Amino acid sequence: MIFKTKIKADILKRFIGITSSLVDDAKFKIMLDGVSMRVVDSAHVAMADINVKKTVFEEYEADEAELGLDVSKFNDVLKLVDKNDIVSLEYEEPSNRLVVKVGNLVRKMGLIDMADMSDSKMPSLVLPARIVVKAGELRNGVRASEMISDHLVLVADEDVFELSATGDTDEVSLKLTRDLLSELKSEGRFKSLYSIDYFSNMIKMVKDDELITVLMGNDNPAQLDFDFTADKGGHVTYLLAPRIESE
Repeated sequence: MIFKTKIKADILKRFIGITSSLVDDAKFKIMLDGVSMRVVDSAHVAMADINVKKTVFEEYEADEAELGLDVSKFNDVLKLVDKNDIVSLEYEEPSNRLVVKVGNLVRKMGLIDMADMSDSKMPSLVLPARIVVKAGELRNGVRASEMISDHLVLVADEDVFELSATGDTDEVSLKLTRDLLSELKSEGRFKSLYSIDYFSNMIKMVKDDELITVLMGNDNPAQLDFDFTADKGGHVTYLLAPRIESE
């Protein structure tokens, strides 16, 4: 089996960082045209589908295969790497290890058994509201909300997208009108409640000036989509289950 690539550290950090926010280990799928991971957190509240096309890599030579990757360990390794570095990845078949090289640093990581790793299917959702917003705007609303609550309310209608939270004594809201958004499509008013911790983790790897597409409905999962490479060769789709308010 051949897997021998080079990739910019900044891209790899975001790819692995997105995954490690949900799981400690994952199935790393290698294809002829790129790599992907699809992960679900242990509570089955959130799912991420991450894809990086072959064109994103500096070099790419691979056979189709699947590797069991300890993403938390990989994430720790990447903390030692500068974002401008080039990272070499190579599968070492005799020892069943992934060799990570950056400059003079070499880390050989043992791969893990994939027997207990299920292949999750991405559900096909029809969500009636679509909002395209800069990540920095969205993050401001999330940060303000997590100061007073552990859950976040999203509301979309024809003219406004709103994030809000209510604590024991305080309330906070961020209202973004159509002219402050890149796109807003909502035929009606839609509202859902989500965990702030999950929502915050979902957007932490997105740069402030990058766009996030939010799809939502009434008490429906939220779907967040964003690209994390300039050529759109790295893409993430997140799904987050709603919290249902008690009557």
